Amino acid sequence: METRETERNAILRALTPLVDGIAATFGPVCEVVLHDYRRPEKSVVAVAGSVTGRTAGGAMSEIGIRVLARGDDAVDELNYVTRTGAGRLVKSSTMVLRDSTGAVFGALCVNVDVTEVDRVQGLLAALAGAAGAGAEAPVTTFGDDIDSVVDALLDDRLRRQGQTWAGLDRSRRLTLFRSLDERGVFAVRRAIEQVAARLGISRASAYSYLSQARATHQAGADDSAGTDDNREGSHP
Repeated sequence: METRETERNAILRALTPLVDGIAATFGPVCEVVLHDYRRPEKSVVAVAGSVTGRTAGGAMSEIGIRVLARGDDAVDELNYVTRTGAGRLVKSSTMVLRDSTGAVFGALCVNVDVTEVDRVQGLLAALAGAAGAGAEAPVTTFGDDIDSVVDALLDDRLRRQGQTWAGLDRSRRLTLFRSLDERGVFAVRRAIEQVAARLGISRASAYSYLSQARATHQAGADDSAGTDDNREGSHP
């Protein structure tokens, strides 16, 4: 284990100089962030540029939490577009870092502010008579405080369900916890306590909902597999 940690630290040290180099190449519209997922609350090892306002020692974003939840099954996410809370349109790529065993332990992220490019593109499209409603980029929470990221994910899930916690029945409460779990929220240290406090329930109740949500999800997966097996058996 010590050898693996030494290897991971060496990879991060080797990549750190690249952060400034990549950001300098693309100029002030570019931000490069190097993450160490072993410390979700302080995952930012190095940062250059200021597109999302990140600083070294800051927390991962909700995108990082999603990658963390996938573990070693995580893959690079390239050229996706999001919008910051301030309304800036950002094109990003997240490239996962693996050690020699293939285990994911971090990521190198490149964020490019394309707000002005998008405006010019819209203007040119309007002049050409081809303006149309583009796909709305999802708003992503970037910040140095992991609590704000967890809060944003929780608020988004509640908003999507169109209810406050008190207005949700048991089934929808389990759906809420399952959704948060799938997005990696509970991989963050103390997130269960934070979610419990925001919902006004005890930590024990939050753990119970999480356990039930996972059990229900697993049971559904097992039932689906059984159905598929039967289907295949009836059609050789």
